[in-house]
Amino acid sequence: MHARVSQFAVALFIGLLVAIPVAAADAPSIISDSAYPSITLAEVQAKSLPNFPIADDHGILFGGAGSDIFRMPNAPAGEFWTITDRGPNSEVVIDGQTRYTFVVPEYTPTIARVQIDNGVVTPVEYIAITTASGKPVTGLPNISGYDAASYDGTGTIKLDFNPNGIDSEGLVRTRNGEFWVVDEYTPSLLHISAKGRVITRYIPKGVALVGADYPVVEVFPTAYAKRKANRGFEGLTISPDEQTLFIALQSPLSNPDKDTGDRSRTSRILKFDVKTSKVTGEYVYRQEIGALFNPRPKMKQTEMKLSGLAAIDANTLLVLERTDWAFGIYKVNLSQATNILGSVWEDKDAPVALEFFADTADVNVTALPKELILSSNSLSGLPDKIEGIAIVDDTTLAIANDNDFDVGTIDATGKNTGKNTKSRILTIRIPSLGLK
Repeated sequence: MHARVSQFAVALFIGLLVAIPVAAADAPSIISDSAYPSITLAEVQAKSLPNFPIADDHGILFGGAGSDIFRMPNAPAGEFWTITDRGPNSEVVIDGQTRYTFVVPEYTPTIARVQIDNGVVTPVEYIAITTASGKPVTGLPNISGYDAASYDGTGTIKLDFNPNGIDSEGLVRTRNGEFWVVDEYTPSLLHISAKGRVITRYIPKGVALVGADYPVVEVFPTAYAKRKANRGFEGLTISPDEQTLFIALQSPLSNPDKDTGDRSRTSRILKFDVKTSKVTGEYVYRQEIGALFNPRPKMKQTEMKLSGLAAIDANTLLVLERTDWAFGIYKVNLSQATNILGSVWEDKDAPVALEFFADTADVNVTALPKELILSSNSLSGLPDKIEGIAIVDDTTLAIANDNDFDVGTIDATGKNTGKNTKSRILTIRIPSLGLK
């Protein structure tokens, strides 16, 4: 009896020893964590746009470069493309009114080719985004009454609207060296030359963007004109054959009104054919319940956002869903959901909006089934505001954060005092990813 118990105990102990390494081997792990060096905005724009220098960058460092991250297939180890958003901005309250400020309004969104190695992100090339005539697009809002008004860093001087301005987010680079970028304002998709000049900007039908210094084409369904303010297109990726772009809407549409959109969990993903410049698909993506996804005091559903996309094949995507403090990466297959393109749900004047329904299945619309690939809860030491995602290989992803240019307080001398929040790129090994 004792001998048999002892043999059983030994066998059980050995089994546990064997099982533990297997479990650990399957767990995701951070391979590298690299930060951008201290380079000022003025230094960067002097290189990318020498004819349009920044007079005073208030000591703000180049950052915000994690608005997206993209890796070319077969690129050298550690090489990525990244993009900034509209530039350093903040909010001030004056006379009871919240005003949106642009601390360096002459800054223009910038694409960077970077190399990561030994914990450092080294920018190799900067490409400023410019108009057809070579002027900075800037990050300023476009349309009075549609976009929020903007002010200088003090919040006292109102800035002009600029139809060329973009709040750039998602980024793709193609094999011919050109770029595709999405923007939160109108919202829009931009085709950009290898040198950074806007070739064409695609916007929703019915949005009057007048006076831009590049061609503007109305192509997206009218419902997208009801994007939540400054929560338009956020995620972008391209199929491996470079025939199809996939575009993620950051937040549910304010459709038919803001209150409905704020309560809704229904966001959308679009397919865009590169050759014909036509929308070929539209799918419902149901966001997680914010209070369960990221339990925090007073967590609102509006904190949930779609930020990044990465294409596995012509139908399968990785989707980065997040709050500012947590994220999940999900796998979806578009063939498993209803293509609502051409339906009443893309009409901004439809009598009933899709965002109204707690479950789109109630109106025979199958949302994208989601498979959780990675949760931020499984890793420690991650930065906040993870916005970009890229596939490195079949078991490795890269993620990037938006540090909001580490804007803090501007002192009496006009200099920024931030919190030393860095823009970072992390590579993460996920053994269970199995993309091949």
